[in-house]
Amino acid sequence: MEILSDEEIERQVREILYKNMIEGHNGGYTFHYTKPSPGTYPFQYFWDTCFHVYTLTSLREYEMAKKHIRSLFLLQQEDGFVGHILYWKHPFLARATDIFQLKPASLLQLTRPHMTALVQPPLVAQAAERIYRHTHDKAFLREMLPKLKRYYKWLLHHRDFEQEGLLSIISPYESGMDWKASFDPVLNYGKGKAGAELFLKVMWLEMGNFRRGYNLQEIYRQDNFIVKDAAFNTLYVLNLEALAGLCAEVGDPEEHMFRRKAQQCSESIMRYMYNAEDQAFYDLAGHQLQQLKIATATIFFPVVLPTVPDAVCKAVLERHLFSQNGFHVSFPVPSLSTNEPAFDPGESVYIWRGPTWVVFNWFMHRFLLQKGYRQEAEELLLSVKKLISGSGFREYYDPFSGAGHGARGFTWSGLVLDMIHAQQEYR
Repeated sequence: MEILSDEEIERQVREILYKNMIEGHNGGYTFHYTKPSPGTYPFQYFWDTCFHVYTLTSLREYEMAKKHIRSLFLLQQEDGFVGHILYWKHPFLARATDIFQLKPASLLQLTRPHMTALVQPPLVAQAAERIYRHTHDKAFLREMLPKLKRYYKWLLHHRDFEQEGLLSIISPYESGMDWKASFDPVLNYGKGKAGAELFLKVMWLEMGNFRRGYNLQEIYRQDNFIVKDAAFNTLYVLNLEALAGLCAEVGDPEEHMFRRKAQQCSESIMRYMYNAEDQAFYDLAGHQLQQLKIATATIFFPVVLPTVPDAVCKAVLERHLFSQNGFHVSFPVPSLSTNEPAFDPGESVYIWRGPTWVVFNWFMHRFLLQKGYRQEAEELLLSVKKLISGSGFREYYDPFSGAGHGARGFTWSGLVLDMIHAQQEYR
Protein backbone atom coordinates (compact mmCIF):
# COMPACT_ATOMS: atom_id res chain seq x y z
CA MET A 1 0.00 0.00 0.00
CA GLU A 2 1.28 3.46 -0.91
CA ILE A 3 0.96 5.74 2.12
CA LEU A 4 -0.07 9.33 1.52
CA SER A 5 2.57 11.97 2.19
CA ASP A 6 2.09 14.30 5.14
CA GLU A 7 1.56 17.15 2.69
CA GLU A 8 -1.19 15.27 0.84
CA ILE A 9 -2.86 14.32 4.12
CA GLU A 10 -2.90 17.97 5.16
CA ARG A 11 -4.38 18.98 1.80
CA GLN A 12 -7.17 16.43 2.11
CA VAL A 13 -7.89 17.30 5.74
CA ARG A 14 -8.27 20.96 4.81
CA GLU A 15 -10.54 20.08 1.91
CA ILE A 16 -12.82 17.89 4.06
CA LEU A 17 -13.15 20.46 6.82
CA TYR A 18 -14.06 23.24 4.41
CA LYS A 19 -16.55 21.05 2.57
CA ASN A 20 -18.31 20.34 5.86
CA MET A 21 -18.20 23.87 7.24
CA ILE A 22 -21.46 25.69 7.91
CA GLU A 23 -22.09 29.36 8.59
CA GLY A 24 -25.44 31.10 8.88
CA HIS A 25 -27.91 33.21 10.82
CA ASN A 26 -31.07 32.31 12.69
CA GLY A 27 -32.95 33.64 15.70
CA GLY A 28 -30.53 36.54 16.12
CA TYR A 29 -27.48 34.22 16.22
CA THR A 30 -24.62 33.94 13.78
CA PHE A 31 -23.37 30.36 13.97
CA HIS A 32 -20.26 28.77 12.53
CA TYR A 33 -19.35 25.11 12.82
CA THR A 34 -18.15 22.05 10.96
CA LYS A 35 -20.49 19.12 10.57
CA PRO A 36 -18.69 15.80 11.15
CA SER A 37 -19.93 14.36 7.85
CA PRO A 38 -22.00 15.65 4.93
CA GLY A 39 -25.18 13.64 5.57
CA THR A 40 -24.99 11.44 8.65
CA TYR A 41 -24.12 14.13 11.21
CA PRO A 42 -25.31 17.53 9.95
CA PHE A 43 -25.53 19.51 13.22
CA GLN A 44 -23.08 21.13 15.64
CA TYR A 45 -21.95 18.52 18.15
CA PHE A 46 -20.12 19.33 21.37
CA TRP A 47 -17.02 17.18 21.42
CA ASP A 48 -16.89 17.06 17.62
CA THR A 49 -16.45 20.84 17.71
CA CYS A 50 -13.52 20.35 20.11
CA PHE A 51 -11.93 17.83 17.74
CA HIS A 52 -12.37 20.32 14.93
CA VAL A 53 -10.52 22.95 16.97
CA TYR A 54 -7.55 20.60 17.28
CA THR A 55 -7.58 19.99 13.55
CA LEU A 56 -8.08 23.66 12.65
CA THR A 57 -5.18 24.74 14.84
CA SER A 58 -3.06 22.05 13.16
CA LEU A 59 -4.02 23.75 9.89
CA ARG A 60 -3.07 27.13 11.45
CA GLU A 61 -6.69 28.28 11.00
CA TYR A 62 -6.81 29.98 14.39
CA GLU A 63 -9.57 32.51 13.68
CA MET A 64 -11.76 29.74 12.31
CA ALA A 65 -11.14 27.71 15.47
CA LYS A 66 -12.24 30.68 17.60
CA LYS A 67 -15.46 30.96 15.61
CA HIS A 68 -16.23 27.30 16.30
CA ILE A 69 -15.81 27.70 20.07
CA ARG A 70 -17.85 30.91 20.13
CA SER A 71 -20.66 29.22 18.21
CA LEU A 72 -20.66 26.31 20.65
CA PHE A 73 -21.40 28.65 23.55
CA LEU A 74 -23.99 30.89 21.88
CA LEU A 75 -26.90 28.94 23.36
CA GLN A 76 -25.31 28.46 26.79
CA GLN A 77 -27.92 28.69 29.54
CA GLU A 78 -27.58 31.05 32.49
CA ASP A 79 -26.63 28.17 34.77
CA GLY A 80 -23.77 27.21 32.42
CA PHE A 81 -25.30 24.21 30.65
CA VAL A 82 -24.42 23.49 27.00
CA GLY A 83 -26.10 20.57 25.21
CA HIS A 84 -24.38 17.90 23.17
CA ILE A 85 -26.17 18.81 19.91
CA LEU A 86 -26.96 22.34 18.79
CA TYR A 87 -29.74 22.63 16.21
CA TRP A 88 -29.25 25.93 14.43
CA LYS A 89 -31.67 25.91 11.52
CA HIS A 90 -33.00 22.49 10.65
CA PRO A 91 -36.29 21.76 12.48
CA PHE A 92 -35.91 18.00 12.00
CA LEU A 93 -33.65 15.88 14.17
CA ALA A 94 -31.08 13.41 12.86
CA ARG A 95 -33.32 10.51 13.97
CA ALA A 96 -36.94 10.57 15.05
CA THR A 97 -35.95 9.01 18.38
CA ASP A 98 -33.65 11.98 19.12
CA ILE A 99 -36.76 13.84 20.20
CA PHE A 100 -36.40 12.11 23.58
CA GLN A 101 -33.04 13.84 24.09
CA LEU A 102 -34.80 17.20 24.33
CA LYS A 103 -36.50 18.73 27.30
CA PRO A 104 -40.27 18.70 26.70
CA ALA A 105 -40.33 22.52 26.54
CA SER A 106 -37.98 22.41 23.55
CA LEU A 107 -40.73 20.83 21.45
CA LEU A 108 -42.33 24.28 21.27
CA GLN A 109 -39.27 25.82 19.59
CA LEU A 110 -38.04 23.28 17.06
CA THR A 111 -37.85 25.88 14.31
CA ARG A 112 -35.68 28.16 16.46
CA PRO A 113 -32.11 27.44 17.60
CA HIS A 114 -32.17 24.93 20.45
CA MET A 115 -30.10 22.12 21.95
CA THR A 116 -30.46 18.74 23.59
CA ALA A 117 -30.72 18.08 27.32
CA LEU A 118 -27.69 15.75 27.24
CA VAL A 119 -23.99 16.54 27.62
CA GLN A 120 -20.91 15.09 25.94
CA PRO A 121 -17.31 14.49 27.09
CA PRO A 122 -16.08 17.88 28.41
CA LEU A 123 -13.16 18.49 26.06
CA VAL A 124 -13.77 22.20 25.52
CA ALA A 125 -11.30 23.70 28.03
CA GLN A 126 -8.46 21.86 26.31
CA ALA A 127 -9.77 23.06 22.95
CA ALA A 128 -9.74 26.67 24.19
CA GLU A 129 -6.30 26.10 25.70
CA ARG A 130 -5.06 24.83 22.33
CA ILE A 131 -6.20 28.05 20.66
CA TYR A 132 -4.64 30.21 23.36
CA ARG A 133 -1.34 28.32 23.25
CA HIS A 134 -1.04 29.06 19.53
CA THR A 135 -2.33 32.64 19.54
CA HIS A 136 -1.66 34.06 23.04
CA ASP A 137 -4.85 36.03 22.45
CA LYS A 138 -5.71 37.41 25.90
CA ALA A 139 -8.85 39.11 24.59
CA PHE A 140 -10.21 35.76 23.38
CA LEU A 141 -9.27 34.15 26.69
CA ARG A 142 -11.05 36.83 28.73
CA GLU A 143 -14.09 36.49 26.47
CA MET A 144 -14.36 32.71 26.83
CA LEU A 145 -13.15 32.11 30.39
CA PRO A 146 -16.40 33.11 32.17
CA LYS A 147 -18.37 30.82 29.85
CA LEU A 148 -15.98 27.92 30.39
CA LYS A 149 -16.06 28.35 34.16
CA ARG A 150 -19.87 28.35 34.20
CA TYR A 151 -19.96 25.20 32.07
CA TYR A 152 -17.60 23.22 34.31
CA LYS A 153 -19.35 24.46 37.43
CA TRP A 154 -22.61 23.15 35.96
CA LEU A 155 -21.02 19.71 35.56
CA LEU A 156 -19.64 19.90 39.09
CA HIS A 157 -22.95 20.89 40.68
CA HIS A 158 -25.29 18.72 38.60
CA ARG A 159 -23.39 15.53 37.72
CA ASP A 160 -21.17 14.83 40.75
CA PHE A 161 -24.06 13.20 42.56
CA GLU A 162 -22.06 11.52 45.34
CA GLN A 163 -19.57 14.39 45.86
CA GLU A 164 -16.69 12.00 45.16
CA GLY A 165 -15.41 14.12 42.28
CA LEU A 166 -16.63 11.67 39.62
CA LEU A 167 -19.18 12.77 37.03
CA SER A 168 -22.11 10.57 36.01
CA ILE A 169 -23.73 10.24 32.62
CA ILE A 170 -27.44 9.46 32.37
CA SER A 171 -27.54 8.10 28.81
CA PRO A 172 -25.14 6.05 26.67
CA TYR A 173 -25.13 8.94 24.19
CA GLU A 174 -23.47 11.23 26.74
CA SER A 175 -20.32 9.11 26.63
CA GLY A 176 -19.80 10.01 22.97
CA MET A 177 -19.48 6.24 22.41
CA ASP A 178 -23.14 5.50 21.95
CA TRP A 179 -23.37 1.68 22.01
CA LYS A 180 -20.34 1.05 24.21
CA ALA A 181 -20.43 -2.58 25.35
CA SER A 182 -19.63 -1.82 29.00
CA PHE A 183 -23.10 -0.27 29.28
CA ASP A 184 -24.85 -3.56 28.41
CA PRO A 185 -25.09 -4.84 32.02
CA VAL A 186 -26.64 -1.55 33.15
CA LEU A 187 -29.23 -1.90 30.40
CA ASN A 188 -29.80 -5.55 31.37
CA TYR A 189 -28.63 -6.74 27.97
CA GLY A 190 -26.64 -9.97 28.00
CA LYS A 191 -26.69 -11.19 24.42
CA GLY A 192 -23.21 -10.10 23.41
CA LYS A 193 -23.49 -8.71 19.90
CA ALA A 194 -25.95 -5.82 19.64
CA GLY A 195 -29.40 -6.15 18.16
CA ALA A 196 -32.89 -4.69 18.12
CA GLU A 197 -33.49 -5.56 21.77
CA LEU A 198 -30.56 -3.36 22.84
CA PHE A 199 -31.94 -0.52 20.72
CA LEU A 200 -35.33 -0.79 22.41
CA LYS A 201 -33.77 -0.80 25.86
CA VAL A 202 -31.83 2.39 25.12
CA MET A 203 -34.93 4.02 23.66
CA TRP A 204 -36.94 3.08 26.76
CA LEU A 205 -34.26 4.70 28.91
CA GLU A 206 -34.34 7.87 26.78
CA MET A 207 -38.13 8.01 26.99
CA GLY A 208 -37.90 7.72 30.78
CA ASN A 209 -35.51 10.67 31.00
CA PHE A 210 -37.82 12.63 28.72
CA ARG A 211 -40.92 11.78 30.78
CA ARG A 212 -39.11 13.03 33.88
CA GLY A 213 -38.35 16.30 32.11
CA TYR A 214 -34.65 15.63 32.62
CA ASN A 215 -35.04 16.26 36.33
CA LEU A 216 -31.56 15.10 37.34
CA GLN A 217 -32.32 14.40 40.99
CA GLU A 218 -35.27 12.21 40.02
CA ILE A 219 -33.19 10.44 37.37
CA TYR A 220 -30.47 9.79 39.93
CA ARG A 221 -32.99 8.48 42.45
CA GLN A 222 -34.39 6.04 39.88
CA ASP A 223 -30.85 4.79 39.10
CA ASN A 224 -31.78 3.28 35.75
CA PHE A 225 -28.57 4.47 34.11
CA ILE A 226 -26.11 6.29 36.36
CA VAL A 227 -22.69 5.54 34.90
CA LYS A 228 -19.27 6.97 35.60
CA ASP A 229 -17.45 6.53 32.32
CA ALA A 230 -13.65 6.16 32.49
CA ALA A 231 -13.02 8.24 29.37
CA PHE A 232 -15.52 10.94 30.33
CA ASN A 233 -13.93 11.39 33.76
CA THR A 234 -10.39 11.25 32.43
CA LEU A 235 -11.22 14.08 30.05
CA TYR A 236 -12.90 15.94 32.91
CA VAL A 237 -9.67 15.87 34.94
CA LEU A 238 -7.53 16.96 32.00
CA ASN A 239 -9.91 19.80 31.23
CA LEU A 240 -10.16 21.01 34.82
CA GLU A 241 -6.36 21.26 34.77
CA ALA A 242 -6.51 23.11 31.45
CA LEU A 243 -9.15 25.45 32.84
CA ALA A 244 -7.03 26.10 35.92
CA GLY A 245 -4.12 26.95 33.66
CA LEU A 246 -6.25 29.41 31.70
CA CYS A 247 -7.35 31.01 34.98
CA ALA A 248 -3.70 31.38 35.97
CA GLU A 249 -2.99 33.26 32.73
CA VAL A 250 -5.28 36.11 33.81
CA GLY A 251 -4.80 35.87 37.57
CA ASP A 252 -8.23 34.34 38.24
CA PRO A 253 -8.25 33.04 41.85
CA GLU A 254 -10.58 30.15 40.98
CA GLU A 255 -7.55 28.42 39.48
CA HIS A 256 -6.97 26.67 42.81
CA MET A 257 -10.54 25.43 43.12
CA PHE A 258 -10.43 23.81 39.68
CA ARG A 259 -7.09 22.17 40.50
CA ARG A 260 -8.54 20.75 43.74
CA LYS A 261 -11.49 19.31 41.85
CA ALA A 262 -9.15 17.76 39.28
CA GLN A 263 -7.15 16.17 42.09
CA GLN A 264 -10.29 14.82 43.76
CA CYS A 265 -11.54 13.27 40.52
CA SER A 266 -8.11 11.73 39.82
CA GLU A 267 -7.98 10.15 43.27
CA SER A 268 -11.48 8.73 42.86
CA ILE A 269 -10.60 7.27 39.47
CA MET A 270 -7.74 5.36 41.12
CA ARG A 271 -9.83 4.39 44.14
CA TYR A 272 -12.98 3.20 42.37
CA MET A 273 -12.19 2.51 38.71
CA TYR A 274 -8.83 0.77 38.89
CA ASN A 275 -8.85 -3.01 39.17
CA ALA A 276 -5.39 -4.17 40.26
CA GLU A 277 -6.04 -7.81 39.36
CA ASP A 278 -7.13 -7.01 35.80
CA GLN A 279 -4.78 -4.00 35.54
CA ALA A 280 -7.59 -2.01 33.95
CA PHE A 281 -9.77 1.03 34.63
CA TYR A 282 -13.45 0.15 34.40
CA ASP A 283 -16.59 2.26 34.06
CA LEU A 284 -18.77 2.32 37.18
CA ALA A 285 -22.50 1.74 37.53
CA GLY A 286 -25.15 2.84 39.99
CA HIS A 287 -25.16 4.22 43.48
CA GLN A 288 -22.78 1.47 44.62
CA LEU A 289 -20.13 2.34 41.98
CA GLN A 290 -20.00 -1.22 40.66
CA GLN A 291 -17.16 -1.89 38.22
CA LEU A 292 -18.37 -2.81 34.72
CA LYS A 293 -15.72 -5.39 33.86
CA ILE A 294 -15.86 -5.25 30.08
CA ALA A 295 -12.66 -4.46 28.20
CA THR A 296 -13.48 -1.48 26.04
CA ALA A 297 -10.64 0.69 24.75
CA THR A 298 -11.21 3.17 27.56
CA ILE A 299 -9.79 0.73 30.17
CA PHE A 300 -6.42 2.41 29.65
CA PHE A 301 -7.52 6.04 29.22
CA PRO A 302 -6.75 7.15 32.81
CA VAL A 303 -3.06 6.28 32.45
CA VAL A 304 -2.62 9.74 30.92
CA LEU A 305 -3.38 11.39 34.27
CA PRO A 306 -0.29 12.74 36.07
CA THR A 307 -1.49 11.36 39.42
CA VAL A 308 -1.63 7.76 38.22
CA PRO A 309 1.53 6.00 39.47
CA ASP A 310 4.10 5.08 36.82
CA ALA A 311 3.94 1.44 37.87
CA VAL A 312 0.19 1.36 37.21
CA CYS A 313 0.62 3.07 33.82
CA LYS A 314 3.28 0.56 32.81
CA ALA A 315 1.20 -2.42 33.95
CA VAL A 316 -1.96 -1.29 32.14
CA LEU A 317 -0.19 -0.42 28.88
CA GLU A 318 1.90 -3.57 28.76
CA ARG A 319 -1.00 -5.87 29.60
CA HIS A 320 -3.50 -4.35 27.20
CA LEU A 321 -2.17 -1.89 24.62
CA PHE A 322 1.25 -3.42 23.91
CA SER A 323 0.63 -7.16 24.38
CA GLN A 324 -0.75 -9.88 22.15
CA ASN A 325 -4.13 -9.89 23.86
CA GLY A 326 -7.53 -8.61 22.75
CA PHE A 327 -6.28 -5.22 21.58
CA HIS A 328 -3.58 -6.61 19.29
CA VAL A 329 -5.01 -6.25 15.77
CA SER A 330 -3.68 -5.25 12.37
CA PHE A 331 -5.04 -1.71 12.72
CA PRO A 332 -5.20 -0.61 16.38
CA VAL A 333 -6.85 0.53 18.57
CA PRO A 334 -10.10 -1.49 18.43
CA SER A 335 -12.92 0.02 20.47
CA LEU A 336 -13.53 -3.32 22.21
CA SER A 337 -11.29 -6.27 23.04
CA THR A 338 -11.53 -9.09 20.53
CA ASN A 339 -12.01 -11.41 23.53
CA GLU A 340 -15.36 -9.87 24.48
CA PRO A 341 -18.60 -11.62 23.39
CA ALA A 342 -19.95 -8.29 22.12
CA PHE A 343 -17.01 -7.77 19.74
CA ASP A 344 -18.24 -6.91 16.24
CA PRO A 345 -15.62 -5.38 13.90
CA GLY A 346 -17.86 -4.82 10.88
CA GLU A 347 -20.18 -2.06 9.77
CA SER A 348 -23.22 -1.69 12.01
CA VAL A 349 -25.58 0.90 13.42
CA TYR A 350 -24.37 -0.31 16.82
CA ILE A 351 -21.02 1.44 16.74
CA TRP A 352 -18.10 1.41 19.22
CA ARG A 353 -18.29 -2.37 19.67
CA GLY A 354 -15.12 -3.45 17.86
CA PRO A 355 -14.11 -1.19 14.96
CA THR A 356 -11.09 1.11 15.13
CA TRP A 357 -11.66 4.83 15.49
CA VAL A 358 -8.90 7.37 14.85
CA VAL A 359 -9.79 9.18 18.07
CA PHE A 360 -8.38 6.36 20.24
CA ASN A 361 -5.01 6.48 18.51
CA TRP A 362 -5.01 10.27 18.68
CA PHE A 363 -5.80 10.31 22.39
CA MET A 364 -3.03 7.89 23.35
CA HIS A 365 -0.43 9.08 20.81
CA ARG A 366 0.84 12.26 22.48
CA PHE A 367 0.89 10.62 25.90
CA LEU A 368 3.05 7.77 24.59
CA LEU A 369 5.44 10.30 23.09
CA GLN A 370 5.67 12.16 26.38
CA LYS A 371 6.35 8.95 28.29
CA GLY A 372 9.11 7.86 25.92
CA TYR A 373 7.19 5.13 24.09
CA ARG A 374 8.36 6.53 20.76
CA GLN A 375 8.12 3.33 18.71
CA GLU A 376 4.63 2.51 20.00
CA ALA A 377 3.48 6.07 19.25
CA GLU A 378 4.89 5.89 15.74
CA GLU A 379 3.05 2.61 15.17
CA LEU A 380 -0.28 4.20 16.16
CA LEU A 381 0.32 7.06 13.73
CA LEU A 382 1.43 4.72 10.95
CA SER A 383 -1.72 2.66 11.45
CA VAL A 384 -3.91 5.74 11.01
CA LYS A 385 -1.98 6.81 7.90
CA LYS A 386 -2.51 3.36 6.39
CA LEU A 387 -6.22 3.44 7.16
CA ILE A 388 -6.69 6.84 5.55
CA SER A 389 -4.46 6.01 2.58
CA GLY A 390 -6.37 2.81 1.89
CA SER A 391 -9.94 3.70 2.82
CA GLY A 392 -10.15 7.48 3.02
CA PHE A 393 -11.52 9.61 5.83
CA ARG A 394 -14.18 7.33 7.28
CA GLU A 395 -16.08 7.23 10.57
CA TYR A 396 -14.49 3.95 11.67
CA TYR A 397 -12.49 1.06 10.24
CA ASP A 398 -12.31 -2.73 10.37
CA PRO A 399 -9.43 -3.47 12.78
CA PHE A 400 -8.31 -6.50 10.72
CA SER A 401 -8.72 -5.46 7.08
CA GLY A 402 -8.65 -1.67 7.40
CA ALA A 403 -11.85 -1.35 5.37
CA GLY A 404 -13.63 1.95 5.95
CA HIS A 405 -17.15 1.96 7.39
CA GLY A 406 -19.80 4.42 8.47
CA ALA A 407 -19.89 8.04 7.38
CA ARG A 408 -17.70 9.23 4.52
CA GLY A 409 -15.71 12.45 4.56
CA PHE A 410 -15.63 12.10 8.34
CA THR A 411 -13.84 14.97 10.03
CA TRP A 412 -12.67 13.12 13.15
CA SER A 413 -10.13 11.25 11.06
CA GLY A 414 -8.55 14.63 10.37
CA LEU A 415 -7.04 14.34 13.87
CA VAL A 416 -4.25 12.47 12.09
CA LEU A 417 -2.81 15.90 11.28
CA ASP A 418 -2.47 16.73 14.98
CA MET A 419 -0.73 13.37 15.45
CA ILE A 420 1.70 14.18 12.64
CA HIS A 421 2.58 17.52 14.24
CA ALA A 422 3.04 15.89 17.66
CA GLN A 423 5.36 13.32 16.13
CA GLN A 424 7.43 16.12 14.58
CA GLU A 425 7.69 17.92 17.93
CA TYR A 426 9.31 14.89 19.56
CA ARG A 427 11.85 14.11 16.84
